[in-house]
Amino acid sequence: MSNVIRAHVFVSGLVQGVGYRYTTVQQARKLELNGWVRNLTDGRVEAVFEGEQAAVEEMIKWCHRGPSAAVVKDVLVEREEIEGLSGFETR
Repeated sequence: MSNVIRAHVFVSGLVQGVGYRYTTVQQARKLELNGWVRNLTDGRVEAVFEGEQAAVEEMIKWCHRGPSAAVVKDVLVEREEIEGLSGFETR
């Protein structure tokens, strides 16, 4: 994996109770990304994606849509140093 990047993402809107975390895990695994996703107490969803740049960028695009029941208002993306995570999980 030559071009590995990490994105730390915060998604706001109607993103809890609509299957957002579940479908994020499915999508991230499909794209062979490592990382995690969790709900925050302020109603946002937080996620970290590590993997090939093209796959991470595709995942970020997906985050702007989310599952069909979600209403995404904003996606904040912070680029960070790779941690070398393994697998993708819900926290």
